[in-house]
Amino acid sequence: MNEPRLNLPELTVSELSTALKRTIEEAYGYVRVRGELGKVSYHGNGHVYLDLKDDRACIAGVIWRSTALRIQLRLEAGLEVVVTGRLTTYPGRSQYQIIIDSLEPAGIGALMALLEERKRKLAAEGLFDEARKQLLPFLPGIIGVVTSPTGAVIRDILHRLADRFPRRVLLWPVKVQGEGSANEIAAAIAGFNALPERESAFRPQRPDLIIVARGGGSLEDLWSFNEEIVVRAAAASLIPLISAIGHETDVTLIDFAADRRAPTPTAAAEMAVPVRAELLLDVESLSRRALACWRRSHDGRWTELRSASRALPKAEDVLALPRQRLDHAAAGLDRALRTNAHVHHVRFSRVAGRLSESLLRATIDRRRERYGNISSRLRAGHAANLAVHRTRIGQERERLIGFGERAGRAVRQLLGVRSSRAVRGGELLAAFSYRGVLARGFALVRDAKGRPLRTAAAVSAGMPLEIEFSDGRVAARAESGPGIEQPSDSTKPRGRRGATSGQGDLF
Repeated sequence: MNEPRLNLPELTVSELSTALKRTIEEAYGYVRVRGELGKVSYHGNGHVYLDLKDDRACIAGVIWRSTALRIQLRLEAGLEVVVTGRLTTYPGRSQYQIIIDSLEPAGIGALMALLEERKRKLAAEGLFDEARKQLLPFLPGIIGVVTSPTGAVIRDILHRLADRFPRRVLLWPVKVQGEGSANEIAAAIAGFNALPERESAFRPQRPDLIIVARGGGSLEDLWSFNEEIVVRAAAASLIPLISAIGHETDVTLIDFAADRRAPTPTAAAEMAVPVRAELLLDVESLSRRALACWRRSHDGRWTELRSASRALPKAEDVLALPRQRLDHAAAGLDRALRTNAHVHHVRFSRVAGRLSESLLRATIDRRRERYGNISSRLRAGHAANLAVHRTRIGQERERLIGFGERAGRAVRQLLGVRSSRAVRGGELLAAFSYRGVLARGFALVRDAKGRPLRTAAAVSAGMPLEIEFSDGRVAARAESGPGIEQPSDSTKPRGRRGATSGQGDLF
């Protein structure tokens, strides 16, 4: 039985995916969709992948890097948005997705809800507690300003500081809105805190006060100051910080984390420094009051001193009684000295009567006997000590003589051993010397420089030679060399054995 034949064309998976992709893109094109952000993922290359959902459906979305740079909001799960883009498919996962070209919050209510949620979260962490806030310095030496370098805010702050009390200002230029502005603001606050306490050749000194300022704008324009990274940087600042964002009605999260909130940037400059003219007036007023107070105190003390001086007695009255006692003591001093001298004379006379001549002689005899005994004992001890040392010196002398004899024998034995070794070395040296070879009938041939010649190839015709025998040296010259043809036996001159033509027989 034949199988039924189908009229449907056979498609590959890629062909089917391409057909679906073309159908969806042609049928919908650009669409505008409202929904709540689900999972949001920022990729390392700058692309953003997210889920857009409502209570019954979910669609995947992609924001390419060029589009993500234009979006000022930090996308988070739960934010209600309205997106515009192209609907397409992703064949790799068999799903459809929307390529987002623009994204905006779904009304101001969504941003306010996100702001309130973030505010509750940060407040629960204690970043807004009043106990964490620092007191502003009365007169800061250096003021750091974090704002845009091209806006009117920095000019207003500088102008207001110049009117009230001129101070040194360090400007950290940042973007105050747009992509990356929150990171720049947080980095500026942390950078001011990282500066050294003393100025160096490469880094300025740390400011005493920081002002974070921006002009007015919409909630979207001021959103950078609602980012967590900015709020946490303001809360972590060790330098007192004033927040001056927008106008008086504009409220951002950095206002709650800052140590003080100013309604405008100009008001922040007024909070930072006092009025110099008012301080001068206050100082002048205080100096006048201090001078008047000192004068009143001086007059009062002078009045009290004069009153006390009238109550004091005269010096003659105070000294009269002591002077009278001194006169009575001076009158009795002569009599007292004589009485004292008589008492001491009587006491000395009594002592002299007890010291008779016999008593003195007995005392002298006892002392002489004692000194004689000590002298005899000293002589006996000296003699005994001398005998002991003489005996010890004799024993040490005998020991040293024995050591000297042993040393002499050792030296003579060592010299005999070294002499025998030297004789054997000389004999061995003579046995290995080339002069022994010469004594057996051999000769040593050297060139003109005195270098030995070991081969015939080293000798050339006419080369001066020196021949050393056992009994002396003879100068010679080579008549032929290895490269010169030797004469035949018929051309050689005949003569008796041992005859030479200017050169002796080598053997």
